[in-house]
Amino acid sequence: MQVSVETTEGLERRMTVTIPAEQIEKEVDSRLKSLTRTVRIKGFRPGKVPLSVVTKRYGPHVRQEVINEMTQTTFRDAIEEQKIELASRPRIEPRETGAKAGEDYEYTAVFEVIERFDIAPVKDIKITKPVAEISEQDIDNMLENLRKQRATWQEVERAAQTDDQLTIDFKGTIEGEDFEGNEGTRVPIVLGSGKFIAGFEEQLEGAVAGEERTINVTFPEDYHAKDLAGKEAVFEVKVHSVSEPVLPEMDEKFVRSYDVPDGAIESLREEIRKSMQDELDQAIRDNIKEQVMEALLKANPVELPQGRVEEQIDLSMSQMRETLQSQGVQFGDLKLERSMFEEQARKRVALGMLTAEIVKQQNMVPAPDVVRAKVESVAAGYDSPESVMNWYYADPQRLGSIESLVLEDQVVDWVTENADVTEEPTTFDEMMKNKR
Repeated sequence: MQVSVETTEGLERRMTVTIPAEQIEKEVDSRLKSLTRTVRIKGFRPGKVPLSVVTKRYGPHVRQEVINEMTQTTFRDAIEEQKIELASRPRIEPRETGAKAGEDYEYTAVFEVIERFDIAPVKDIKITKPVAEISEQDIDNMLENLRKQRATWQEVERAAQTDDQLTIDFKGTIEGEDFEGNEGTRVPIVLGSGKFIAGFEEQLEGAVAGEERTINVTFPEDYHAKDLAGKEAVFEVKVHSVSEPVLPEMDEKFVRSYDVPDGAIESLREEIRKSMQDELDQAIRDNIKEQVMEALLKANPVELPQGRVEEQIDLSMSQMRETLQSQGVQFGDLKLERSMFEEQARKRVALGMLTAEIVKQQNMVPAPDVVRAKVESVAAGYDSPESVMNWYYADPQRLGSIESLVLEDQVVDWVTENADVTEEPTTFDEMMKNKR
């Protein structure tokens, strides 16, 4: 086998591999002789079919089969011999020669590579670690939110204010023209919920039942419907009713509804504290992880394999389509452009390369107990956690996706341990606000 590698542009390489005719012929002859013992051809007894007959009938097929298999095996051998780390699937370009007996077979493989690079010293990375505690006031606020979630609505004869629920009809236009989803009848809207376009709810404050209002808003620049993004719209709104929330009493019945057996408010407060602490810990971990990843990107500019970027764009577009379709957006209405996803795709590919290099340099391996804990955490959100766990452990590739998450966490921990870390006091509310 002869191998030559040519650098074309950037990370792309063209590798030409030549397989000697002798190697091909030896394998073809071996397979054809084997066929004479097993093949059944009319007019010949089993195992007595002449080699010439088998060659005439099956020779071209066997030769192509051998060439296909040798292309795969020699490519793997050539990559290992040349110490090349692939960044994308190869594109195999067969040459005209080699299809006939007695000819060497030559093919060219085009692919992108990952070039080795050094990670910048992490001691120069500055990380701000948020530090917060769950206060009694935080628990009081959470209890109030739980009451609001169980609120009922009572119509009132006064002007609407924040936290009131209005029932409205609306019709929107852009430059006098209708657009998809511009109308609604008897739609409930809670003022201050932020469920509608920015500015819409605020302009309904002070409205009373029976009133009609004209509301002017601008769709966000990143609005999912591209044809509406950044455009100004006018909505004609009619208010049918104004209702205020009626909160449930903080009694034993209310407490038991949250699976607190003894019905004691203090027991509920303790459960809330634990839940809030878990949420706070996760928010702090996410905050630090984001800082670490951004710092790694800034300190380590790397040349990206375009093939991987394109694959990530394809994945992101597919996920976005599934999300929008689950929200009722019709496939024909989806106007997604690849450029919308390129920046994020490049960032994800770069981070994948950086974390993989750190894992390699630091000889990190995912601890089985940590992997299992992560799988258990994922499975806990399903009706049958045990089935989900078995599903992951039944397939090394599926389990590998969890192991990758564990390794990513280990990279974040390693960077944090070696970086310049400064603690900064904050609050639960601030952490949740930043999380959103």
